[in-house]
Amino acid sequence: MNIRAFLTLVLIMAAFSAISQNITGNKPDLMIENRSIYGFTATVDTISKAALSKGWKVTIVHDLQETMKKNGKEVLPVKVMEICNPGLAYQILSKDELREVSPMLPCRISVYEKSDGKTYVSRMNAPEFTTLIGGDAAKTILQAFTEAEEFVKAVIMN
Repeated sequence: MNIRAFLTLVLIMAAFSAISQNITGNKPDLMIENRSIYGFTATVDTISKAALSKGWKVTIVHDLQETMKKNGKEVLPVKVMEICNPGLAYQILSKDELREVSPMLPCRISVYEKSDGKTYVSRMNAPEFTTLIGGDAAKTILQAFTEAEEFVKAVIMN
């Protein structure tokens, strides 16, 4: 079965799953959110240092509060960190048949404050998505997620 046919089948299965979940009221959590044990800046710094210490790269940090401020909008602090493990990214980007999942790269971790004054960390629940993707791309994305979760564990409440 070629990749296009496989993805079509996956999308049809996902649609049936979504319909079923709407009927039963159970839906997958596509995002994971945890409260940080640190303040905003310390959370960003701790995750960055943890990633770098394991050979990952922090490719960019988007300061969405600053972006919104430039556009005349006030929001609480929020930074979206893009982190990358070049070896894992290469496993996907070096194969034409896997490049279509490149929008999931690099891994993104969001750190933000809420109106309760506490700092939170959120990220995509990659294991939920990998069930739809399958194959080598799913294995690589799951490995990246598992490694990145170690950085997040350094800052979240148990």
